[in-house]
Amino acid sequence: MSQRALVTTAAVLWIAGAAVYVATEAVAAAAFPGYSYATNYISDLGIPDVGTVGGRAIDSPRHAVMNTGFVVQGLLFLAAALTTLRATTGGPRRSFAGIAVTYAVGICLVGIVHGGQAEAPTGALHVVGAGMAIVGGNLAALTAAVAGRRTGLPRLYVVASATLGTVGLIGLVMLQLDSATTSIDLLPAGTWERLAVYTVTGWQVLTGGLMLAARRTSRTQL
Repeated sequence: MSQRALVTTAAVLWIAGAAVYVATEAVAAAAFPGYSYATNYISDLGIPDVGTVGGRAIDSPRHAVMNTGFVVQGLLFLAAALTTLRATTGGPRRSFAGIAVTYAVGICLVGIVHGGQAEAPTGALHVVGAGMAIVGGNLAALTAAVAGRRTGLPRLYVVASATLGTVGLIGLVMLQLDSATTSIDLLPAGTWERLAVYTVTGWQVLTGGLMLAARRTSRTQL
């Protein structure tokens, strides 16, 4: 496969992963009675049982759609990252590959082990997977920012990647603080979670767009 074809493939994979994630979430949420993007967790959409979890009413008829979305996003993210490494030069390549694997394994765990499984150790796998996905995805954005600065990628991309990764990790910290104490309640938990997650999908679209724009160059560095 030519270098241009690799760049195009990587770009499509980055954007497709983000699109699948957002689309499956919307489809699952549309069938969930009273679902709130602000107060409900994303994982609530993947719970097959009807009942109550953490004080939240759970009823997700399209749970299989959301869980499939988690897994497909993970596979597309990993495929995009590995294709990007084949298509580009420079940057912390081993670190980026390791981070991509961490993200992919984490979000696949989220889709395979649903959030309603409270019994240990199964339930713990869901929480661990969510942490791996959120931290891994936002670290991927920060790593891309560092690599982009070293290799001369557009300043806008570098700044945007660094901002997205930083905001995402802050969202995760605030989610933990919000969940652990009643003294901090600036935003609903679902909002903090989405702040930590959507930065990753936003970075995927940003990276895919940059790569599509760079197809005409003979060599791409990332």
